[in-house]
Amino acid sequence: MNSTLNKFSVAPMLDWTDRHCRYFHRILTQQSLLYTEMVTTGAILFGKGDYLSFNQQEQPISLQLGGSDPMALAQCARLAEQLGYNEINLNVGCPSDRVQNGMFGACLMANAQLVADCVKAMQDVVSIPVTVKHRIGIDEQDSYSFLCQFIETIMPYTQTFIVHARKAWLSGLSPKENREVPPLDYVRVYQLKQDYPELTIAINGGISTIEQIKTHLQHVDGVMVGREAYQNPMLLSEIDQQIFAVDRPVINPIVAIELLFPYIENELTKGTQLNHIMRHTLGIFNGKKGAKQWRRYLSENAHKKGAGLEVVEKALSFVQLS
Repeated sequence: MNSTLNKFSVAPMLDWTDRHCRYFHRILTQQSLLYTEMVTTGAILFGKGDYLSFNQQEQPISLQLGGSDPMALAQCARLAEQLGYNEINLNVGCPSDRVQNGMFGACLMANAQLVADCVKAMQDVVSIPVTVKHRIGIDEQDSYSFLCQFIETIMPYTQTFIVHARKAWLSGLSPKENREVPPLDYVRVYQLKQDYPELTIAINGGISTIEQIKTHLQHVDGVMVGREAYQNPMLLSEIDQQIFAVDRPVINPIVAIELLFPYIENELTKGTQLNHIMRHTLGIFNGKKGAKQWRRYLSENAHKKGAGLEVVEKALSFVQLS
C-alpha cells in the first residue's frame, strides 16, 4: 500500500464517521485516509439500507467491515471495490458485547487463524489493500509474544496493521471505558515496527496533537486519530501541511462551513435532515468567540422540520474569529 496514503487517517467511529462527517472532514484535509463507521457483513448482505454509499469527493476512503465469515467478508469486499473504495479494513478491535455476540471485533484476537482466513478470503477477490485494525491484547492474553503470534499468523495475507495501543477487556468494561481505562502502551507498538520492519504499522489511541502525531511517525508508518479529530475538527486542517508537507494554507473554519453549503442544499433536496449533517461540525469553532452560541443554535434548531441553510447562516453569525 502507498505509505503516504496511510501516514495519517481518521479512525472509524460508530455513529460518528458517517458519509456526512467524511464529506466535511474532506473539506479540511485532502490527503488523510478516511474510514467509514464499522459496517457488518450482515447489514450489507441482508439489510434494507444502502450501507456502502459514499460521495466520490470522500476518497481516499476505507471501508471497515465487521464479521468473521470469510465468504461473507469476501462478498462485501468485492462489492466495496466495485463501488470505488480504496481499502478494506477488518475490525478486530471493537470490544462491545453486541460485537462479541456476532463473533467479530476484539474477541477475534483469540482466534488469529480465523482472522487470517478472513483476510485471505478478501485479498483473494480484490486488488485493493486489505488491512487489520486490532488491539495489543485481550483480557489476560496481553503479552508481547501473544501479539507477535497474532501478527505472524496474519502477515502472509496483509502487510498493514493498525494497532490501538490498548488491550481490550471483553467483560467488565463498556466500549467507552475500553477506550479510556486500559493503559496506553505506545512502546509495544513501536517494538512491533522494530521487530517486523517489512510491515506497515499504524498507531491509534489517545493521540490529540500535531506534535504527538509527528513523534509517533518517528517510530511507526502511520497515525490514526479518532475522537480528537471529531471533537476538534480544525486539527484536520493542519494535517496536509504539517504531516504530508503539502503547500496548502490552513483553511479558515468559516470558509470550511461555507464550502459545505452546496452539499447541504443537495442533501436537503434528497430528504436528509439538516442536523444529520451539522452535528459533525459542532466542534469546528472550539476556543473561538461565539463557539458556544454556534453549538447551541445548531443543537436547538437544526433538527426542526424544514430547517435549511438559513439555520447554518444564523449560527455562523454568532462566531468571531479575530
